[in-house]
Amino acid sequence: MQKTVTAVCLITIWSAIGASDYGVWFFELIVGLTGIAVLALTYRRFQFSGLIYLLICLHYAVLAVGAKYTYALVPLLDWLRDVLALTRNHFDRVGHFAQGFVPVLILRELLIRVVRVPRGRILPLICIGLALGFSALYELIEWWVVLLFYPDQGPEWLGMQGDIWDAQWDMFMALCGATLAILTLSKRHDRSMANLSTQV
Repeated sequence: MQKTVTAVCLITIWSAIGASDYGVWFFELIVGLTGIAVLALTYRRFQFSGLIYLLICLHYAVLAVGAKYTYALVPLLDWLRDVLALTRNHFDRVGHFAQGFVPVLILRELLIRVVRVPRGRILPLICIGLALGFSALYELIEWWVVLLFYPDQGPEWLGMQGDIWDAQWDMFMALCGATLAILTLSKRHDRSMANLSTQV
């Protein structure tokens, strides 16, 4: 956990230096920072597997990049926009993919270790369904924040960028991320949890 906190601090400092808009920066990182704080405060009572902490760092890095530049202006995918003659930068799709890919394994670990849901055919469906629900909740939170604080800047804040199906695409990308994580990392996740139990 100490490595995770250190990495998050360094990523946050990098993201804050020269951020495009500090209001957007704060909004984009507050959920991630809150999650890290909860993990740190509960670490002595419950430790996640090493794989989870690694994925959390990677997910936080994606959030920090989006926060630094704002998702619509991340230089990383400008080349793809230009090569494919797209009308927008799609880095926010990477963020929503990660929003499914990482939380689904966090949920999987909690269901296996805390709720004691047995591994089997139903577990992946529960995990993916919960991850998709989390993605939909995030879309609602974005909407509520805009209505309360930025009612005249809805399209800019919500990242629609001219795409009327933006919220649906965001949730679809989260679904793709969650499904891919379950299909490709479940066995590695099991090994990571087994390693944790042998260290206790």
